[in-house]
Amino acid sequence: MTITQLEYVVAVATYKSFVAAAEKCFVTQPTLSMQIQKLEDELGVKLFDRNKHPIGITAMGEAIVQQAQIILAECEKINELIQTQQSTVSGTFRLAVIPTIAPYLLPGLLESYHQDYPEVKLIVNEMETNEILVALKNNEIDAALLSTPLEENGIKEYPLFTEPLVAYFSKDEAALKKRLVSPDDIALDRIWLLNEGHCLRNQVLDLCSDQVKKMQKERPYKYESSNVETLRKMVDRNKGLTILPELATTEFDEDKIERVRYFENPEPVREISIVTSGHFVKMTLLQTIIDSVLKFIPEKMRVQKGNRKILRIQSAKL
Repeated sequence: MTITQLEYVVAVATYKSFVAAAEKCFVTQPTLSMQIQKLEDELGVKLFDRNKHPIGITAMGEAIVQQAQIILAECEKINELIQTQQSTVSGTFRLAVIPTIAPYLLPGLLESYHQDYPEVKLIVNEMETNEILVALKNNEIDAALLSTPLEENGIKEYPLFTEPLVAYFSKDEAALKKRLVSPDDIALDRIWLLNEGHCLRNQVLDLCSDQVKKMQKERPYKYESSNVETLRKMVDRNKGLTILPELATTEFDEDKIERVRYFENPEPVREISIVTSGHFVKMTLLQTIIDSVLKFIPEKMRVQKGNRKILRIQSAKL
């Protein structure tokens, strides 16, 4: 039995295909199949039902895959031990970031991180939350930066900061006469929303009303975006309002800042965390990511270090 064979077994169990598993492991399909067959012969059990499409896994195979995942995670700890003893940090880290965070952190983060940790290859992808959860469980990424809590089994959450949500109005909206706004100031028939699948969209719907979809049906046209910046531009050009994360306003000019309003208490916020799978062990590299992200976050938003494993702040209901 070899570590490579266990990696192949886990890959087939994950992707339900010998071809896809071979591609992910960067080997040919015959090589991967032969190694799994050798392992099955050595153990005297069948791990996979090759007659099913997609590939099925036997009851014994399920148990062995679970143990293989534990063994592979323990092997990864050897590299982690080496990292803790070295003066330089190196390796590869695969990070996913949701689209409502990426534009406001990544441009500065990538350059800064490379300067601080030149021996680390940081691979970053923008992904929506549902895609991230699948990628974490399939070991396609190491960690992700997204809105929490997720309340998902097998996922660890490390809260980093809480970010206020703010309202952004067109110039002729009556709410701009107020210093702080309330739920009554949100015109549900004129609000611009993100597409379904974005966690910020769900938070906005929670903040506003379950009637927002019904009221928007009366609009002459409907548009939903996957990009927060597009929503802001829709307000500028087509009037109405939208809800933005506060970091989206950091580069606003004076004219746009004049059209931003914070909410009365209880102020709505979203919790942003870095999350990993339950088997994750690259803690040294993870800490470098956390430290680098927090450099770009105002002190008032940051979660205190001692609370990162336990703090959970729910978005306030407006």
